[in-house]
Amino acid sequence: MKIMGVLNVTPDSFSDGGLHYDAQKAIEAGLRMHEEGADWVDVGGESTRPGAAHVDEAEEKRRVLDVVEQLAQRGVSVSIDTRKPAVAREAVARGARFINDVTGFSNPEMVEIAIEAKCEVCVMHMQGTPDTMQQNPHYDDVVGEVGAFLVARAKALSAAGLKVWIDPGIGFGKTLSHNISLIRHLDRLVATGYPVLLGVSRKALIGKILGTVENPAPVEDRIEGSLAMEAFAQLHGVAMVRVHDVRAARRVATVIDVLHG
Repeated sequence: MKIMGVLNVTPDSFSDGGLHYDAQKAIEAGLRMHEEGADWVDVGGESTRPGAAHVDEAEEKRRVLDVVEQLAQRGVSVSIDTRKPAVAREAVARGARFINDVTGFSNPEMVEIAIEAKCEVCVMHMQGTPDTMQQNPHYDDVVGEVGAFLVARAKALSAAGLKVWIDPGIGFGKTLSHNISLIRHLDRLVATGYPVLLGVSRKALIGKILGTVENPAPVEDRIEGSLAMEAFAQLHGVAMVRVHDVRAARRVATVIDVLHG
């Protein structure tokens, strides 16, 4: 299984906000992830947690572009995590080879950029926007609806010659029960034939499972829960997990690879 390391160059991300806000610290963290076994390092300059402050285009570029360039020049496979076409365009010009768009490539300009750059892409499902996504999300059939959206977008992007990953968007416009249903039925997404990327690392659902809905376990106490979910995902055919704890995730995945064959 492939590992994508999360590198948030932000002051306000839910798990590691501020840790890598300085560009040099971000570069050092990205190189460390690469050494620890990350297949991709996913660089993001805008938090998409519920209620996060908006970041304008110029500021997002300032945060991420030098980091992308320095990592790419040092042999790291870099992904850019952005919703903004202008940021994606400059990031791929600086060496990013993967675009991770939480809006599911709903902007045609983002699709054009990916095609021009011949990048790999990840289509993620999100109900609403980061501002609204956790305001009473509703589905009649969360697994079916999320799967249908992802397959439709993946077909369109694949037809343009792109390698497409699909991501159910755990925590993006979903309740705890929605998230658990999606994880329990990962095999249905895997059965679509598109490689599945899953991001559960340190997320709120793990905090609620390890604590309570009203009093979740704090972010720093969610590592074991994250690894358990990532192992479950691997055993159900998920091709890549997006993680904060690269070394631990790589070691777990290596053991499962050997045992599972």
